[in-house]
Amino acid sequence: MSYAVDKLVLVPDDIDLSRSPLAGHLDAETYVLGVFNPGLTRLPNGNLMMMVRVAEALRRPVFDGNVHSIRWEEAGENGRYVLDAWPLEHVDTSDPRKFLLRGGGWRVMALTSLSWLLPVELSPDGLERVAVHYDRAIAPQGSWQCYGVEDARISQVDGRYLMTTCSVSPERHSTTLYVSDDGYDWQFEDILLDHQNKDMVIFEGRVDGAYWAQTRPLGDHYFAYPPGSEWRAGPSIKFATSPDALHWKPHLTASIRPHSATVATARMGGGTPPVLTDRGWLTLWHGVEPKEIVGIYRTYWSILDRDDPGKIIATEHAPLLEANPKLTADLEHQMYVRDVVFTTGIADHGEVYVVASGEADLACRITHIPKSAFQEQHCSE
Repeated sequence: MSYAVDKLVLVPDDIDLSRSPLAGHLDAETYVLGVFNPGLTRLPNGNLMMMVRVAEALRRPVFDGNVHSIRWEEAGENGRYVLDAWPLEHVDTSDPRKFLLRGGGWRVMALTSLSWLLPVELSPDGLERVAVHYDRAIAPQGSWQCYGVEDARISQVDGRYLMTTCSVSPERHSTTLYVSDDGYDWQFEDILLDHQNKDMVIFEGRVDGAYWAQTRPLGDHYFAYPPGSEWRAGPSIKFATSPDALHWKPHLTASIRPHSATVATARMGGGTPPVLTDRGWLTLWHGVEPKEIVGIYRTYWSILDRDDPGKIIATEHAPLLEANPKLTADLEHQMYVRDVVFTTGIADHGEVYVVASGEADLACRITHIPKSAFQEQHCSE
């Protein structure tokens, strides 16, 4: 599906690495591998704020027979960034986003980049940059995120901004919470989920007094549905509730699951924070079709019951958004993955929703999607 307003608003060359949290720490050149997967929220002044994942990578990761990764470690008041070296004969570098360490009975990996979060203020329609707030960047501050902070999702609940992020380290692959009163200045609050769950998104509002969230826990195996089931086993969207946005309990509802009739959503996970509409909670989520190493990422949508979000009222099996090669044509020399759109932010803007996505793990994409796209006549149960 195509939309009249659909553009890239931030690309790697827009980032000034002299103002990066890593600047001056490493005796090696870095570059911006990608600026993508932006959280999105409406500021008190009417502008929009993207919280952008900046993946900063080594220009020359392989030297002296080793592949190198960047790591934050505690040192002095603010910590420092260092390089770790891994012998090439012990690693698998087939995925451009990471490398795997061979040996052992389970998958162990390291990243080819370290991510930090950059606040980028946009005009009310999301189409023009107003300011880039390097002085408010969010970078690793503890051992639980020594390999980076990734993939922000921002929700406004009761006048307070709640931002979930993925914090990466050898200790844990956890979900962490940052809070803000104004959308500009953020404070680290705590670890929310102590297991691999890259897609926790908090609903923009409470349900019967409780906070609700979508989660997507990952494992290395899944149990099969019975033969002939309409469902496919694999990563799926779960629900959780909390009295305080800190302590979360899984919900019993089976959640949003992959359908057995299609491989386009064989793997799925949360996208934007669910927002309340006249029909119920609108949620945009991603489905991944297996292809080569990375897969094909597309954006889909569902409407959840207003009073019991575990119930799906309507959904559309055709994708809402797909990767758009025309948008990245001028960035061909920087492309390293394809067929990926990863939607992570939504904001009301009159007759349309401003939808923020990561395009090709490379750039930030803003799309105006008419609210009519989610009306009843377009739904398939």
